[in-house]
Amino acid sequence: MSRDQDHNRQGRIIALVIAGTGLGWLGVTFLGEALDWSQRTRAFFDLAAIAGFGTAIWMIYGLWRARQKDKD
Repeated sequence: MSRDQDHNRQGRIIALVIAGTGLGWLGVTFLGEALDWSQRTRAFFDLAAIAGFGTAIWMIYGLWRARQKDKD
């Protein structure tokens, strides 16, 4: 597999992490409202979503560094 294909694959994985985190967070938010979860439980899932998005940002940074290294 070439470097460009590997970078494209990593980009798709990052996109899936972002989309999955967003959709999961929306689903849990609506489920928490429907089931009348406590604010503490809802906050836990909010923090989990923040961690998911933070992981995606870290992955984007790693991909950017890899592309910069391979550019030279």
